[in-house]
Amino acid sequence: MLPKNKSENKGRGRNFIYPKKPSGKLYTYRKWVSYVLLLFLFSCPFLKLNDEQLVLLNFIERKFVFFGLIFTPQDFYLFALAMLIFIMFIVCFTVVLGRLWCGWACPQTIFMEMVFRRIEYWIEGDANKQKKLDEGAWNAEKIAKKGSKHFIFLVISFAIANTFLAYMISSDVLLKIITEPVSVHISGFISIWLFTLIFYGVFTYVREVVCTVICPYGRLQGVLLDNQSLVVAYDFTRGEPRGRIQKQEVALNAGDCVDCGLCVQVCPTGIDIREGTQLECVNCTACIDSCNEVMLKINKPKNLIGFFNQDFINERKPYKIGLKSYGYAAVLFVVLMVFSSLIYKREDIETTVLRASGTLYQSRGADRTSNLYNAELINKTNKTVKFTFRSKDKGDEINFIQKADVLPKEGSAHLTFFLIRKNKSIKKYKTDAIFEIVVNGEVLSTATTSFFAQPEGIE
Repeated sequence: MLPKNKSENKGRGRNFIYPKKPSGKLYTYRKWVSYVLLLFLFSCPFLKLNDEQLVLLNFIERKFVFFGLIFTPQDFYLFALAMLIFIMFIVCFTVVLGRLWCGWACPQTIFMEMVFRRIEYWIEGDANKQKKLDEGAWNAEKIAKKGSKHFIFLVISFAIANTFLAYMISSDVLLKIITEPVSVHISGFISIWLFTLIFYGVFTYVREVVCTVICPYGRLQGVLLDNQSLVVAYDFTRGEPRGRIQKQEVALNAGDCVDCGLCVQVCPTGIDIREGTQLECVNCTACIDSCNEVMLKINKPKNLIGFFNQDFINERKPYKIGLKSYGYAAVLFVVLMVFSSLIYKREDIETTVLRASGTLYQSRGADRTSNLYNAELINKTNKTVKFTFRSKDKGDEINFIQKADVLPKEGSAHLTFFLIRKNKSIKKYKTDAIFEIVVNGEVLSTATTSFFAQPEGIE
């Protein structure tokens, strides 16, 4: 019977998994990738670019910042397009490389396997020692180990909660919540501890259930993966039939798999990769490292478990990227180009000019006609801007009813004015009126609307 990494835990709500501590080349690579991603995750809210934090997702105040660019509710179409690009990237990535995102880049896996689980190994020991400690009676050793582990878990959860809130409400607001009296920021104080307890519960109790049950991404594999997708898989053609080593010899006609069960013991979700591709597999590659160690010891080729596609396992076809992958990549590239062009054309000041409702045009003596307009200017930068509002047509005259010449940072200004034109320049009943916002001699924004007037000589 194969050794398992699950505990019965009768009466405790569910079976807990005790994966064996992994090691190997791929695990070392994963650690370094995790360190880089963790550094990026914890530093982004506290680094500044253009006097704004690197990444901000403030849904409450509807303010979003990405690498110095401020996005307002008027830029929601860009935000929606960015989310679409992210989803398309994950789809394209999955079609080619399976669920590698989950094992190598997902925050849940990184925190669980590279932070909390490693603390558990450090304090309680490897899988067997953890299981023995959980099943043993409460004594001084168990109280000390469990107490220190959960205290460290709470401290790390507190740090994650603060970082999470820094992304949501900004690091400056978070600093005020931490440094000022609790009575001033009761809701902020409650939020910090609420998220601390949520993260603590996720990484202490829920754990791999997030990946196997809660997260919908694993279920998308059945739709996205095909026979050409690279996934962590067991080469059953080479490994079967399995044969245990008996006195330094392998059973006659047996495959390369010696049925040691190490691939099961190191799996953080408790599956047997030899049973085929499963939605619980997060492609963490721990089974590859453990199997390669065994293969080296028995002088067999490595990668009995490795990155394979189904065509290679079944028919030994060499790996090649399929047409579906190229199709997804082409669509992703096109959408990226559209998004890039929209970002490039995006104006720091958004100007909207509309004719006043319920009015047509007004005669100004025998030679001039006016239209009444309302304008709204939105400043998408974090700097106060002094501006000049003018018509692009030098022959036009603007008579302001409500005037402003300063735009507050991340604020707006409203204008009400008459645009007056000479009748001799009016050739059609409906013509364009183009307005410019000038800052320091440079046109930063333009807006186009309609001008109505009766042309001369037409009744």
